[in-house]
Amino acid sequence: MTDSAFPPWEPPLAGTEVEHLLGGLDRQRWTLRWKADGLDVEGLNFRVGVSTLTLGGLLMHLAGVERSLATVRLDGTPIGEPWTSADWDADPDWDFTWAESQEPTVLYDMYDGAVAFARDRITVAIAEGGLDQRVALGAPEFHVSLRRVLFDVLEEYARHTGHADLLREAVDGLVGEDPPEDWRPRS
Repeated sequence: MTDSAFPPWEPPLAGTEVEHLLGGLDRQRWTLRWKADGLDVEGLNFRVGVSTLTLGGLLMHLAGVERSLATVRLDGTPIGEPWTSADWDADPDWDFTWAESQEPTVLYDMYDGAVAFARDRITVAIAEGGLDQRVALGAPEFHVSLRRVLFDVLEEYARHTGHADLLREAVDGLVGEDPPEDWRPRS
């Protein structure tokens, strides 16, 4: 989706609608991952003020968003574990609280794996039916397009990438809009 002269998170300068939409989503994915990268359990569980948000919780939450995008929302297939067997009624913030007890490598692997899975499934879906295709999300009486679902995920990322920016600055002072050009995830 990007020009090879630019880092992989840079959207195209003049691409198609699909390239810009997926490029914008990938930019948010890369930025979120950079903001959470290289931290230990304490750093991933760090909280600001009375908020319960953590970088580890954001990694797990967005891993679930990615899995949901590529399964339940796309074609109605089950999201998979560990989300399927989670007791969401007992803990509506299960993804955030579950992350608190996990090692960093588990959270990084969950997130990275979910993003790779979603990228692959969405690429195939777009190739087979384009952005206007009906997806499983929604009731039979109204059409929800893949375009709409992708924009919803982009919005979710934009909100949480801002949270991650504030959290990471509070953890160790890391600030910035984009990762350094040579940055890649550590795990």
